[in-house]
Amino acid sequence: MVVRRPPARARRAQILAVAAERFHREGYHRVSMADVAAGVGITAPALYRHFRGKPELLDRAVGVGLEALADAVRTAGSTADLAAALAAVAVAHRPLGTLVQREARLLPPDRRAAFRRELRADIGLMAAVLRAERPGLAAADAELLCWSALSAGAGLSYQSTAPQPRRAERLLREVLGAVLAVRLDAAGPAAAAAVAVPVEPRPAPAPGSQSRREELLTAAVRLFHRRGFDNVSTGRLGAEVGISGPSVYRHYDSKAQLLAAALVRGRERLRHEVGGAITGTPGGPERALAAGLAAYVDFARRNGDYLGVMLSETERLAPPDRRAAVDFRRDFLRGWVELLVRVRPEEGAAAARIRVHALFSLVNDGVRNRPHSVRPDLDDCLLRLGRAVLGLPDLPDL
Repeated sequence: MVVRRPPARARRAQILAVAAERFHREGYHRVSMADVAAGVGITAPALYRHFRGKPELLDRAVGVGLEALADAVRTAGSTADLAAALAAVAVAHRPLGTLVQREARLLPPDRRAAFRRELRADIGLMAAVLRAERPGLAAADAELLCWSALSAGAGLSYQSTAPQPRRAERLLREVLGAVLAVRLDAAGPAAAAAVAVPVEPRPAPAPGSQSRREELLTAAVRLFHRRGFDNVSTGRLGAEVGISGPSVYRHYDSKAQLLAAALVRGRERLRHEVGGAITGTPGGPERALAAGLAAYVDFARRNGDYLGVMLSETERLAPPDRRAAVDFRRDFLRGWVELLVRVRPEEGAAAARIRVHALFSLVNDGVRNRPHSVRPDLDDCLLRLGRAVLGLPDLPDL
């Protein structure tokens, strides 16, 4: 019996699909070429006949997903078409969200810039469709709506288990259509005040060694997010706070311990501010959910670097610290899902998970995606977009 090998193009597509799934599920740094080869059912030397190494695999895996996105956007002639196209890509290329938001930053600068240009071209096409249907829509608002729809669709990447494809696509089509239909010109400071819940301020750190430790935590979060954990030396960390590199070890035993401490501090603040807003709001689950959304938007605006590190560097932690981070994230999201199920019981938990992941992906991207992240009304825009994702009534124009 003769065993036929698949054509080279089909084999490369198979390899890229396996690599994308492994990078998405385990993180780029924890996946080897041998892991990818085993997933395909070939030897590592055979894999190298198709790709020179992991960087090329990541580059092409991102490229294939973005090509599918571009093809889908080009065929859309209406807002409904856009929502359907984005939902289909989100389901068919589920790893794409994490590859773009988390792993693509590891590529060379010229490749990152090229992919960013591709995304901007897609946004331009999408915004043109929106503005054709809504002539009064400002260009900046149209672009923010389109970026937000992309981010919300990418939320599917962060679910630990894959949802049923047809149901997920149907719901995402509704969610993304609602995002694209949001009125941003109605946003204003009064909207945030309508749902904001005051949070008890945290005490300032004591002077001395504890203050220096706090400074290191702040510097580490900023540098790890913007440069990547592996690209930040202890010398650079020390310079950020006015000490030598070796002096960092007086406060933390290693970079990994510093990363773990920074993530723990961020989780404490997130639990205090957002969890406190939810549990401290009377009046039922919908009001609690609205208060939690307002608190999370406020937290995200002030802690964009922490959110970036939480999403992209958790895999660099030691196993016990990584488990603690993953457990917190799972429990935090579960609380939101349970609350949304109480608000929208007709949809069930599976739909609530899709909505909640879409929400956090939208907000986490929104506070870090320039130039829209510096809009003075971004908090109010994110509140309206978040309510659309969750399926809550829009805020009244106050």
